[in-house]
Amino acid sequence: MSTDRKSDAVLDDEEKTLVDESKEDLLPQPASAPSSTTRHRYSAAAIIPVWIVLSSAVIIYNNYLYNQLYFRFPVFLVTWHLVFAAIGTRVLQRTTHLLDSAKDVRITQDMFIKSILPIGALFSGSLILSNKAYLYLSVHYIQMLKAFNPVAILLITWAFRIQEPNKKLGVIVVMISSGVALASRGELHFDMTGFLIQAAAVAFEASRLVMIQVLLHGLKMDPLVSLHYYAPVCAVLNLAVIPLTEGLEPFYEMMRIGPLILFSNAAVAFLLNIAAVFLVGAGSGLVLTLAGVFKDILLVTSSVLIFGVQVTPLQVFGYSVALIGLVLFKTSGSR
Repeated sequence: MSTDRKSDAVLDDEEKTLVDESKEDLLPQPASAPSSTTRHRYSAAAIIPVWIVLSSAVIIYNNYLYNQLYFRFPVFLVTWHLVFAAIGTRVLQRTTHLLDSAKDVRITQDMFIKSILPIGALFSGSLILSNKAYLYLSVHYIQMLKAFNPVAILLITWAFRIQEPNKKLGVIVVMISSGVALASRGELHFDMTGFLIQAAAVAFEASRLVMIQVLLHGLKMDPLVSLHYYAPVCAVLNLAVIPLTEGLEPFYEMMRIGPLILFSNAAVAFLLNIAAVFLVGAGSGLVLTLAGVFKDILLVTSSVLIFGVQVTPLQVFGYSVALIGLVLFKTSGSR
């Protein structure tokens, strides 16, 4: 793996929980679905910049861990973030009102085994695969591939007859798919292994979101409440995977970089999840989508300006087509 590619190796595991509520808008909502949990209302103009800054800070900090401190263990770092989040959400539950909506979520033992556990397994697989992809592909290209997420969700819902296809959505699916294909065709450092890993990550994430809708019957959980329930499950699953993927080396290396680095790194990532609660309450699903699109554009631009990676005109055109397709989907009003 080249040094240039390694300089792009960053984690974005927290982003999985940031816009779940926006992504779930891609799924058909049952008429009897309960209303969303109480949200924390703040101005979108105030919270979106904070969210973007924290999201960028997580990326820069993780990039520093990988390439300045040479701590290249994404599975271990994701697991550590999940352990920190599991503890952090429980502290917040006892000391703040940020997780008050968790009282409205009733998780029985049967629901945990049949719903939370399999969804957590998909979440864990998605986190591991998506972070592994950063070791093979550049930041900007992975952001382009992520534009395919809504298409994967729709294809799964169509395949299992959860939602009926229609012509308008079909055109948008073709538009997004064509844009991602053009972006892939224009990638100068295309790596098939990384592409397949990221494709699998998209499949896991899409399956997770569909399973949330099917198994939890429209039950809504904001990002912190979701993290409160899923972080412990995913952390345990990831701990079982670490010996098979990274061995014991990260446990030795963590002593080299020191506890302060690990703690502050996880703290920044956890603050990003807290910001997500306010982001979800700041606007509609379209606002979340546009905020995510703007953030992705900044990441692609930063990848070019900071890391010096090359983006071809074909990639820019393809990614633009995919982003327009995503926005059209949100504004189409079709479900």
